[in-house]
Formats: sequence, structure tokens, C-alpha cells
Amino acid sequence: MSSSSDLLARYRNSLPPFLSPYYKDPIQITHGDGSYVFDVDGESYLDFFGGVLTTMVGHNNPSVTAALQAQAGKVVHTSSLYLNEAMIEVAEKIAGLSGIPNARVFLTPSGTEANDAALLLATSYRKSNQILAMRNSYHGRSHSTQAITSHSSWASTSNSGLKVTFVQGPYKLRSPFASLDDEAFTDACVGDLNQLLAMTSAGDVAALIAEPIQGVGGFATPPSGFFGAMKKELDNRGILYISDEVQTGWGRTGDHFWGYEDHGIVPDMLTFAKGAGNGVALAGVVARAEIMDTIDVTHFSTFGGSPLAAAAGVATIDYVVENDLQGNAKVMGARLRADLDALAAETQWIAEVRGKGLMQAFETVQPGSLEPSPQHAVDMLEAAKAHKLLVGKGGLHGNVIRMAPMLNVTEDEIDEGLDALVKAARSI
Repeated sequence: MSSSSDLLARYRNSLPPFLSPYYKDPIQITHGDGSYVFDVDGESYLDFFGGVLTTMVGHNNPSVTAALQAQAGKVVHTSSLYLNEAMIEVAEKIAGLSGIPNARVFLTPSGTEANDAALLLATSYRKSNQILAMRNSYHGRSHSTQAITSHSSWASTSNSGLKVTFVQGPYKLRSPFASLDDEAFTDACVGDLNQLLAMTSAGDVAALIAEPIQGVGGFATPPSGFFGAMKKELDNRGILYISDEVQTGWGRTGDHFWGYEDHGIVPDMLTFAKGAGNGVALAGVVARAEIMDTIDVTHFSTFGGSPLAAAAGVATIDYVVENDLQGNAKVMGARLRADLDALAAETQWIAEVRGKGLMQAFETVQPGSLEPSPQHAVDMLEAAKAHKLLVGKGGLHGNVIRMAPMLNVTEDEIDEGLDALVKAARSI
């Protein structure tokens, strides 16, 4: 097996420069077990990021691994042009859990493609190319999903056939409405939405797409009911609401199975990905049948709902539901949050802690100000690694540390991770 330094040289020679691994000395992960991963040198790390919220129920989860092995021994790929029981079973489970009435599920290999499909459905159903999205949002890397991404460090093009308007959203810390309490903040953002619709739309708007908690945006979290207030205005105009649940789904937020439920609404569509297959590429869009019926020509995804991915999805979803991992996310998330709040109280360069359940983050700033400090985030990332903990980074300014432990994380693992975080923070 190649050394990490040799592999890094090959990485840089064969992959595009816009890809970049974490850390000054990147690690080569060779295998994992539960909440832990191991590198080529045999070092173990507690994984609080899960490959960007994707390995959701632990590395080498026995139930998922067994399902994958059993399916791989039969057939790996056929496509949705043929009947495939695992594909239909995972679609049935997701439709039933979605909360959307008379739901249909279109499966894709990634969240980007799921959001792209949702845009296609919305614009076709409403016969409009006008889309609303939230400021500080991220929805994918395709041409259409880049158009609805309001995050300059992740936006690679402004060319689009969509007419996109960005609404004031969940990132309250740096909002012009930051001084308002939660109720007034929500009212101000709804007022902004109404003004945008009055001033910038030309005829019918197709949809608003929003992440219940903004992922790449640094886990920016709106007040409860925020999107419920927005949806009332959308409903008055027949505008669809799409909930991007790529990072917030499957009980991750603890209080609810889907992020949208914190707002007292049911979306017209939702998209999912990340943890659905516990690391295997499984994603899709859920919509009411009448919206799905808008597409009346042959339309399919080559790898969407492959037998292998679907088998992983069935096993993962069953494991989440049967073991009440939403309940575990609520309890373990509260344990994590309490100590993160305590750490922030003693650390001058942490502006705030935010998130829900096992989706927590803190934003780093120059001490005594709100000026973003990306260097503190970089230093924290490296220091956490030195203490054998893997966390993520994000935010508009690259100054947010993101944590998303496995949904089946234990008390001992939470405490071990918090101990590493405190030691890391105190070392920089």
C-alpha cells in the first residue's frame, strides 16, 4: 500500500486542483469500525464527521455490510428499466417516512442530482424558470444547483437558465436583522420575501428551495417555525416549497425525523442523500404524485436505485428506525451541545454554537469582535486531528467547525470527542 505522502503526490497529479484534502499532512483512511477510522499507519481516530454526514450508522455497520455482501453476490446493477425489489422496497420506505401525501420517489446517486431533479419538476409543474433560494445556501455542484447556491466560496459559475432570487435566511449572526429576537427576525425575513416577490418576480415563481439547517453554510439554524411562516406566503401564491434534507434527514436533528418538521409544515417536495445508504451512493427526490406526473416522457437515472445502493438503503433505514436513532440523536446531541456551550463561554474566539441534535457547529472569530477568523478554524481542525478526532469545516468564510457524530454514537464516544475538542481548543 502506498504511503500517505506518495498517495498525496498521485492525488495532486491525477485529480483537479479544485479538490483538496483536509490537513497539512492528509491521512489515508484504510478501514473503519463503528465511530472510529484507522489510517495506513495504524492510528485510530474518532470520526465526528462521517465523510460529510454520510457514514451515518457507523463504519462497517454489521447490518449494512451484510446487506451489501448479500446483494453483491447476486447482482450489482441492472438499472430501473428492470424490476428490482430492493429499489422498490427502499422507495416504499422513504415515501412512507416522508410525510408527503400520495408520495412518489425518484432515486438518484447524489444530492446534487436529487436537487437538480426537484428543480426540473418544479419548473415543469409551474411552467416557470423562476426559483427562490436562501442566502448562504448550498445545493450542489451541477449547473442548475450552482445557480441556487448562495455561497461565493462554492459558486463556480453565474451562468444559468434559471432566474434565481435569494431571500434573507437562517444565518442570523451576520444578518442585517441580527439584533432582532427570533419572532421579529422571522417576521423581517418574511417581509423581505414578500418584497422580493413584489419587486423581482415576473409572473409565477416555481418554488422556494431551502435547507432546514444550512450544511456547507456552517449549520446556520433558523428559529423554529421560520419556514412555516414563509410557506404561508408561498401557499398564497401557489409557489412550491422544496425541503433540501440532504444533511438534516433521518433523525439527525433529534427532535424530528426530517428538518422540515421543526416548522410545522409539510413540503411539496423533499430531497435526500448523504446518510441514506450509510456511505453507498443513494439519493433522491420525494414529491406528490401530481408533481411527479408533470414529466410525461421517459426519464431515468442510470445508477439511481441500483440494487446495491437500494439494499444498503433498506438496511440503513431499518437500522435507524428499529434502534430509535432519532431518540439517540436527541439525547447525545444535548450532551454534546451542553459542553460545546461551556467551551464557547470560556473561549474568546468562538462567536456562537449552533445546530440541533447530532448536527452541531461553532463559528470562529477574532477575539472581541465578529470578524471571521478562518485561521482559528484551520488551527482547530489540525489540533483536533492531533488529539485523534476528525471534525469538519465550513461556513461562508471557512471559519466554522462542524460536527456530526454517528447517529448511534455512545455516551463514552461523545465524552471522548468533547475531551479532545476542549484540549484542542485550549492548545491554540
